[in-house]
Amino acid sequence: MNKHINKVAVIGSGIMGSGIACHFANIGVEVLLLDIVPRELNEKEKKKGLTLDDKVVRNRLVNESLTAALKSKPSPIYHQKFASRITSGNLEDDIAKVSEVDWIIEVVVERLDIKKKVFENLEKHRTPGTLITSNTSGIPIKFMSEGRSDDFQKHFCGTHFFNPARYLKLFEIIPGPKTSPEVLDFLNSYGEKFLGKTSVVAKDTPAFIGNRIGIFSIQSLFHMVKDMGMTVEEVDKLTGPVIGRPKSATFRTVDVVGLDTLVHVANGIYENCKSDERHEIFKLPNFIDTMMENKWLGSKTGQGFYKKTKGKDGKTEILTLDLDTMDYRSKKSAKFATLELTKTIDKVIDRFSVLTGGKDKAGEFYRKSFGQLFAYVSHRIPEISDELYKIDDAMKAGFGWEHGPFQIWDAVGLDKGLEFIKNESQAAAAWVEEMKAAGIDSFYSVKDGATYFYDISKKAMQKVPGQDAFIILDNIRESKEVFKNNGVVVEDLGDGILNVEFQSKMNTIGGDVLSGLNKALDMAEKDYQGLVVGNQAANFSVGANIGMIFMMAVEQEYDELNMAIKMFQDTMMRMRYSSIPTVSAPHGMTLGGGCELSLHADKVVAAAETYIGLVEFGVGVIPGGGGSKEFAVRAQDTFKKNDVELNVLQEYFLTIGMAKVSTSAYEAYDLGILQKGKDIVVVNKDRQIATAKAHAKLMAESGYTQPVKRKDIKVLGKQALGMFLVGTDSMEASHYISEHDKKIANKLAYVMAGGDLSEPTMVDEQYLLDLEREAFLSLCTERKTLERIQHMLKTGKPLRN
Repeated sequence: MNKHINKVAVIGSGIMGSGIACHFANIGVEVLLLDIVPRELNEKEKKKGLTLDDKVVRNRLVNESLTAALKSKPSPIYHQKFASRITSGNLEDDIAKVSEVDWIIEVVVERLDIKKKVFENLEKHRTPGTLITSNTSGIPIKFMSEGRSDDFQKHFCGTHFFNPARYLKLFEIIPGPKTSPEVLDFLNSYGEKFLGKTSVVAKDTPAFIGNRIGIFSIQSLFHMVKDMGMTVEEVDKLTGPVIGRPKSATFRTVDVVGLDTLVHVANGIYENCKSDERHEIFKLPNFIDTMMENKWLGSKTGQGFYKKTKGKDGKTEILTLDLDTMDYRSKKSAKFATLELTKTIDKVIDRFSVLTGGKDKAGEFYRKSFGQLFAYVSHRIPEISDELYKIDDAMKAGFGWEHGPFQIWDAVGLDKGLEFIKNESQAAAAWVEEMKAAGIDSFYSVKDGATYFYDISKKAMQKVPGQDAFIILDNIRESKEVFKNNGVVVEDLGDGILNVEFQSKMNTIGGDVLSGLNKALDMAEKDYQGLVVGNQAANFSVGANIGMIFMMAVEQEYDELNMAIKMFQDTMMRMRYSSIPTVSAPHGMTLGGGCELSLHADKVVAAAETYIGLVEFGVGVIPGGGGSKEFAVRAQDTFKKNDVELNVLQEYFLTIGMAKVSTSAYEAYDLGILQKGKDIVVVNKDRQIATAKAHAKLMAESGYTQPVKRKDIKVLGKQALGMFLVGTDSMEASHYISEHDKKIANKLAYVMAGGDLSEPTMVDEQYLLDLEREAFLSLCTERKTLERIQHMLKTGKPLRN
């Protein structure tokens, strides 16, 4: 199906509809967002003398919804200017405009009768061949298209986005009775390639895949918490980051999503899945009924499983619901010996065997919960999906699980999983026993860098489709490793391109990482054609190893610290002036040193969800790995196009001084971190390494030449320094910054001005690097800087002193 999506219509502008509209705008698609016309004036409109015929009134609902969405945090849009791609209207005056779009997405209230009326009206204006889909989260697709034309039904299916549409990757595609296979293939590809989603084709069963398994998991915990006498805090402690789930874990997630939303889906499954072997698990426990009666729905009503209050001293306190008394009480700490055993295990997948082997309540909890989950997912094949990997994909992309149920089962072992199931008086589906009898003891395997899964119908391992566009580092690390130390693994990506993958905690950059990066550059310059610096962890890098800096500073080992900073600077300069092209592939948090590395690469291939910035001010220093130098260089490069040199330099200065971090890769262009015409953004993070490799290869094949070191950097000297010092004096006097903030800012000013030169002068990069390193070291001797670093190490948050 050769189709191009240039314009979409989104019908319904609620939280979900506006979120979907924003995400299409994110990827450059023109959007028509329509909603109903108000039936009465509000007080503000009455005072203005408006009538129901005025356009501003007729479009009030859609415009208010979109405005609220654009103001919400986290933002649904990559950059506020992208909102101009969205045109709003209403379903009476503007519905004829749907004839101009390539795809119509219905996102109205979850009532079949209303959806059918909307589709009846849309068909009067829809151009034949236009895709038309519903974002329903559970209404059977087969009912919605009844009575519609053959062309409508051929191009109709469910496309279930998860909320928030920008951040959750799951895109469930649910065919109707007459949906064309070409339409399904197109949407599957479009979701992955353009929307950056994990596309999963699901069957038309209640709650589809993600919510069917996700709600079972939550409901099973709801029942278990009472049976095991556990507290809300204990369950959230055990079902959060320790097992690769979001920080909000279970009960906090329900509070955020809304208890009423969960109850609606659970009731739908209970009513429509009578033959489900765990049917009763979807019946709501008594404490949920009480919460619903009291309207303790979570964040939207101010209280749920948690409640934020203010004490007599004005301090905020988070109270927790006691599920026995149904009263709120102060939070209790949750500690388990089993969790202590996993503190030295960095990879989540390696923790499961330890967690399920625990001798305390935590171990029992994991054995029971995983036993029930394993049994349940085994029975959902082929009911909700024919392929087990789709269940794992749905849970990872829709619920933020790092590993899906079958991957976790592999981690604990097939036999152990069957033992957990038996101990819960459950039974696995027959196909699991058949798989075991055939001598296959895992659901997944890796061969030649590709992931294979056990195909139930073929009774054999089959390659997971759609991998060819990806490079999965977990799959190639062992077979393609060409160098390894404690900080990095260097892999051969093929076609003459190496990849440096950080392996340190939070991918911090210390001595081992820098040594490994230099080794990779040596190897690439000698025997390869290009170098990518990329990984597939949650974050690219949170910056330099500040623990190492703190220890050197406390021990007053200033010579060693000077050498460490110089090594960092020299390595960044090697990234810039290597004889082979270097490509950085940042994603997630890319802070401090991680940002500096990207600033010095020949090209940046950034994931759209990249939060990048120079944040060193937060720990009492300036960027010392070339970041301060680079911003001075980039400011002067802009001088050529802008006569107001001081204003340009001030903008770059404030970006560092205010520790600005982009909320998307697109915002990083505004901050001067990414450069238009050179750096690119990819929406699907799974494609990032392959895209970075392709660009490194293209640069090499296009005749890459080692850059000439620059000696043409114009610094303004005292002219700029004076401006900065007056500004910092004023800010301190007005109590906007502390005395120590002023000291840091003045050090940065000295570097970016090029020192106190009497007139504008041309200098080289090493001159600025020496100023930068000297300023960095002098700040490390300050007591308040050490206090800030220590506070950051303890709390992960900056200290203002």
